[in-house]
Amino acid sequence: MYQCVEKPNKQKILVIDDHESVLYATVNVLKQHYPEADIFQAQTIKSALNQAESIKFDLIIFDLSMPANVGETAQTENGIQLIKTLMRQYPTLNIVIQTATPRALIRLKAAISNHEGGFTVADKGLPMNEMLTKVDWALRGVNYTPKEMRSGLELKPEWIKVIQMAFKEGLHDIPIGQRLNVAERTVRHYWTKIYDVLGVYPDKSKNLRIQAEIRAREEGLID
Repeated sequence: MYQCVEKPNKQKILVIDDHESVLYATVNVLKQHYPEADIFQAQTIKSALNQAESIKFDLIIFDLSMPANVGETAQTENGIQLIKTLMRQYPTLNIVIQTATPRALIRLKAAISNHEGGFTVADKGLPMNEMLTKVDWALRGVNYTPKEMRSGLELKPEWIKVIQMAFKEGLHDIPIGQRLNVAERTVRHYWTKIYDVLGVYPDKSKNLRIQAEIRAREEGLID
């Protein structure tokens, strides 16, 4: 007897850029890399927010310097406000920021640290394959922020507890969550922040947890 098998939902990606040539190039590269995904476009923040209200996006990619409305001047402050709005309204949304001036993101350090979705920053001056790497990472829930935001090695107390329980006691995420009285999902979220602070990112040839342990020992976080 024939059974209808429900197909998994397509990934939905929104690309925001006020430069038509950049928007066209980015969208076409994404279509080649994610042929099954639905790719949407916007050239202003107003248009982007309107689409986000009606469509549940898996990922939003945008230039930090954007115009709020058609005919207005592109400004970094508009992009900063857009990040704040998206993080507040969609706490698990995956975000990729394209910018040549990442230093402006420092003022959002706390908000980015608390965001539960993937968050990566792609330098607009780098090749397109570098942008695709940041897109892949964001969709996997990875956090990658500029070096300016990672200086000084600031870890929250709960992150340090995760590191110590994992590498000193050998605990997995479920018992760590039980000890901290949080869900396993929250522990995995902590790990994404720990990796970013330690400067450890996905590499096919390396194990993330082992690399994190090496860096944690180098920084004196564990004996």
